[in-house]
Amino acid sequence: MPFTRADLDRLAGILVAAAEREIMPRFRGLAAGDIRQKSSSLDLVTDADEQAEWLIRDAAALAFPGALFVGEESVARDPALLDRISGADLSIVVDPVDGTGNFAWGLPLFGVMASVVTNGETVAGLIYDPVGRDWHKALRGEGAWAEDSAGVTRDLTVAQPAALSEMTGTSSWYLMPEPMRSRVAANLARVRATFNYRCSAYEYRLVAGGLVHFGLHYKMMPWDHAAGVLIHAEAGGYSAFLDGSPYRPTRHEGGMISAPDRASWQALRSALVT
Repeated sequence: MPFTRADLDRLAGILVAAAEREIMPRFRGLAAGDIRQKSSSLDLVTDADEQAEWLIRDAAALAFPGALFVGEESVARDPALLDRISGADLSIVVDPVDGTGNFAWGLPLFGVMASVVTNGETVAGLIYDPVGRDWHKALRGEGAWAEDSAGVTRDLTVAQPAALSEMTGTSSWYLMPEPMRSRVAANLARVRATFNYRCSAYEYRLVAGGLVHFGLHYKMMPWDHAAGVLIHAEAGGYSAFLDGSPYRPTRHEGGMISAPDRASWQALRSALVT
């Protein structure tokens, strides 16, 4: 069965409920013990992440019986969940609070992300800003759109191609291993400007909405990218891993560039990575 607009709205409602009940009441109200370090000082989890994910998981199980649920915090407890995405008829992949560091610091640059994956292919994507209460949404083959809190929509379109020296974008070069890290950091001087918001949700909103030309990412967990890559593609953009292969949520390493078109992707890869 295809994943429909009604299904997308049902999943969106679940994300809103989680944001209203578990995320926003904790924003700028976390105690020291509510924030914990995972793999490093740049990798945090809060009570909001965990409680929102359990709410989304339980509600999704009722709304989409039999679907595989893959959340960032669930995978932290059971890494084998990642391996099941490729063979599942329907997977719901969730990042309950994308930009946890910003959230923990009281910065309003975080989002709730969800994607729907069918047999390894992303078919739907949602990025919700619980501060602004608005969305970026996409269904495969049906386009991408922004939606405000009143339900008013507008189509999303990526930026027009530009000369390399005029391109702006986002980059997570600091996550790359050496010597790639130093090489890419130096090469970024070849574009006009780069930014990093420590939040994939916001970075994909920028690139899918045509506000920047490209996104360069290295860490490739599906809850960070599956929704955004689909929204960007449905807005007219082109994404691929750094080796040229198309993005798939079942591949979790290798780095990726999202660009306005294939020619821009090739120019960026040549200038920044090789």
